[in-house]
Amino acid sequence: MVLMDVEIMARPTKWRRIEHIPEVPYFIPSDDSVENMDVNILLLEELEAIRLKDLEGLEQAECAEKMEVSRPTFQRILLSAREKVADSLIHGKMIHIEGGTYTRNICSVVCSDCSHLWNESIENLQGSEEKNCSCPSCGSHKVGCAKKCKGNFCGRKRIQG
Repeated sequence: MVLMDVEIMARPTKWRRIEHIPEVPYFIPSDDSVENMDVNILLLEELEAIRLKDLEGLEQAECAEKMEVSRPTFQRILLSAREKVADSLIHGKMIHIEGGTYTRNICSVVCSDCSHLWNESIENLQGSEEKNCSCPSCGSHKVGCAKKCKGNFCGRKRIQG
């Protein structure tokens, strides 16, 4: 019997669009020493989910649409965020807000050579001249905004190949 070595590739995590990056990245209970304090890491997309649902009072469908994720994905993000906040409040843990799979904007990008269309975070496109942004299908550097943003990536400078 011959067993084939099969590599299963996980689906890449979709970018979560956020509108707010907090100025204060830490919340610390005042009674304990910070050196020995447990910490919960609250991802930026989790904070955005709390902001949209609990602070802005939007329906989950509206929240998911604003973050450009599905409703089930939004629900998972929100539940994770609420669990971390509750754990921190109940058990006196520090909250550190950082990281995640987020973007401030998502740009539809098209290749001028092969017409391949894909979505990319604006952060990946910023400074992309140094990063040599290229088409994932054919490798061409002739890529631009699919929305025809007058030579820009949704307001950012376009890459010329």
